[in-house]
Amino acid sequence: MSALRLDGKHAVVTGGASGIGQAIVERLAEFGARVTVLDLNARDGFPFRIIPTDVSNPESVAEAFTAIDEIAPIDILVCSAGIGFVGNILGTTPEKFDQLMGVNARGVFLCCQQVIQRLTDTGRSGAIVNICSIAAKVSLAERFAYSATKGAVLMMTKSIAQDYIHQGIRCNCVCPARVHTPFVDAYLAKNYPGQEAEKLAELSGAQPMGRMGKTSEIASMVHYLCSEEASFITGADYDVDGGTLAMR
Repeated sequence: MSALRLDGKHAVVTGGASGIGQAIVERLAEFGARVTVLDLNARDGFPFRIIPTDVSNPESVAEAFTAIDEIAPIDILVCSAGIGFVGNILGTTPEKFDQLMGVNARGVFLCCQQVIQRLTDTGRSGAIVNICSIAAKVSLAERFAYSATKGAVLMMTKSIAQDYIHQGIRCNCVCPARVHTPFVDAYLAKNYPGQEAEKLAELSGAQPMGRMGKTSEIASMVHYLCSEEASFITGADYDVDGGTLAMR
């Protein structure tokens, strides 16, 4: 059997009901994983088990993982829940800063804590993959709060990898550049009504390959890091960015 197969593995994916998260859910399931989704937006017709969860809220997260305990032990955690915001420091209110930190950083902390507690209590190994961003590594205009949250995700990933390497818990992160998701479409529709196609082409052209990433391309890297093919990889941050950082 290929080491990319995930048969018998139980994966929990936060933010898995849309965008990059949904692509990750579909990819892991395609390769045999049993997938449970934690997402604030449970929608009718979604083909995977979903537990409505506010990842920024400790009580909501604790309740979700208690429910997961009734399903199966966790082997894989993918923290994909995240929100964006466009603005510099003067355009960022304390409330908006806290909101982004709550979902993007606190959510990773709370979910990783729940999973690592369970893995260490039972002596099980596991794989954690956090969705980070190139914004954690380079300055991007008008991304003050967002960049701060992703910087936190990057260093939490490395700290977890360091602290739990001898317990068989691997922790890595994936750093995308711009990826075409429903968030991008909603942002363009709100801020550039009637100019969506033009602005999408402009954003795509700003990346070296002349296009945005696909959600499936992020999902492929996440899948690899969750699999036994990546058994010798931990504490790493992988840029899936179409050459954006290498060619700056």
